[in-house]
Amino acid sequence: MKKPIIQFNQFTFKYRSQVEPTLKNINLSVYEGEKILIVGPSGSGKSTLAHCINGLVPFSYKGELEGSLRIKEQETKELDIFTVSKVVGTVLQDPDGQFIGLSVGEDIAFALENDGVLQPDMTKQVMDVSRLVDMESKLDASLHELSGGQKQKVSLAGVMVDHVDILLFDEPLANLDPATGKHAISLIDQIKKETNTTVLIIEHRLEDVLHGTVDRVIVMDEGQIVSDSTPDDLLASPVLESAHIREPLYIKAMKYAGCKVTPAMQPAHLNTLQIDSWRKHLVQWFEAVKQPEDDTKKDAVVLELDQISFRYEKGKNTIDQLSFLVSKGEMISIVGKNGAGKSTLSKLICGFEKVHCGTIRLHGKDITGDSIRQRAERIGMVMQNPNHMISKHMIYDEVALGLVKRGFKQEEIKSRVDTTLRICGLYPYRNWPISALSFGQKKRVTIASVLALNPDILILDEPTAGQDLRHYTEIMDFLLELNRQGVTILLITHDMHLMLEYTPRAIVIADGKIIADKSAVEVLTDQTVIQSANLKETSLFGLAKRIGIEQPAQFVTRFITHDREVRKTWQ
Repeated sequence: MKKPIIQFNQFTFKYRSQVEPTLKNINLSVYEGEKILIVGPSGSGKSTLAHCINGLVPFSYKGELEGSLRIKEQETKELDIFTVSKVVGTVLQDPDGQFIGLSVGEDIAFALENDGVLQPDMTKQVMDVSRLVDMESKLDASLHELSGGQKQKVSLAGVMVDHVDILLFDEPLANLDPATGKHAISLIDQIKKETNTTVLIIEHRLEDVLHGTVDRVIVMDEGQIVSDSTPDDLLASPVLESAHIREPLYIKAMKYAGCKVTPAMQPAHLNTLQIDSWRKHLVQWFEAVKQPEDDTKKDAVVLELDQISFRYEKGKNTIDQLSFLVSKGEMISIVGKNGAGKSTLSKLICGFEKVHCGTIRLHGKDITGDSIRQRAERIGMVMQNPNHMISKHMIYDEVALGLVKRGFKQEEIKSRVDTTLRICGLYPYRNWPISALSFGQKKRVTIASVLALNPDILILDEPTAGQDLRHYTEIMDFLLELNRQGVTILLITHDMHLMLEYTPRAIVIADGKIIADKSAVEVLTDQTVIQSANLKETSLFGLAKRIGIEQPAQFVTRFITHDREVRKTWQ
């Protein structure tokens, strides 16, 4: 019989700066060798639960503890953080927050150096684990040169190289492209099987995690555990919907079609789902849902990139003779594998980096030589990592900062900031310190700080990473409304459903070049593009093919239209 390796008993935790506890009466046992997925809306306590397990609570994040938390039968309040770290290895939500070395190889080797591993053995272990995460060619690279997804891979490798009893992953897929995320889940599965390590994954991308095997899914809401069940049982229940967590899209489509999903149908995986008895219902629902109208608009060109190239060092171009036009009022996704040049492209448009050759025009005017400040008057940028943008201690002050610097009157500043905070779901926290927020909440602060400036062009790098479905919907619907008012929006994203739902046009980049510029549905039905750019066919497309729909792309677009109408009722 397996022994419990983590035991919460009537456990409550309240941060020192807060009045109400973040975790309330947690009772949970995790057994040796289990793989557990923890989900919940933003602010539900998922990350705090993780911090309790890895020792950051109470050693780094101070507060009041009640009840018991035992790891390997030892009360954690009697241990120090170093002892806990030898049992629990953590990959944080923000990879920059845990880097130590100057290069990829140095960072991966850090734990081995601390343990006094001999040089030949250390070199072999670093090479082995870097090969697993496809970073063996980057061992000498500076961590600052890496894309967000590549940094996440290094973080994974840094934990995997040390032999711990528990692996804790906090949003491991947040910065990974779909194919790399799928590989990461397979890699975690492989490590679990080979080492019998206990694995805990905190992640919003439920469907992507369920690509692998999961023993149990813990659902948290408002600091409490509201469900502890197998994936099959969970997907057959209304728990995810009531907690505003995105269900796998094929499950949502079945429920919209009136299908009764039961655990016996094995709904955790599309390829195991017993669907024959409900095939007729799905086809009838598809035929009944209205085909969305084509509202694609083409106004005057607002942004033009003409044969631009850029490289960080001598050798291969990161951006290679790239050209495209953006019309006023368009909403476009820019997608591609990690390291393809997406984030670099946004830096070139904003002036954070200077193009080596080529021309950038805004409203027909050459802005290639303009400064960052000059471009910032017309182009707003929300970076992938919120910690790279935040400079104030309080939420209100951060969102107001740009307006203050531009000399707006206090009445106008307050009106704009309050409106934006409400839209982004941050108004109740307006007087909070930013240090008390989760990573996802910090992300919303940075989006709010740029939205308050009303830019002509808005570029967002992974705007919904770390967001639950409700906040995802609020942010994206707000961006959609801005777009309808004429704001041109470019979204750099790994979220294929976001691309399908909100952006009529998708630009796909691979190795610094555009390999596709067409509709989002066309992109995700082109196997050549999918493979070249590390994208992933949506499960809706797979479901449509399984039930015999002759035009599976139409099934996808009709689902998106229907789903959007349903979620409007939340507002």
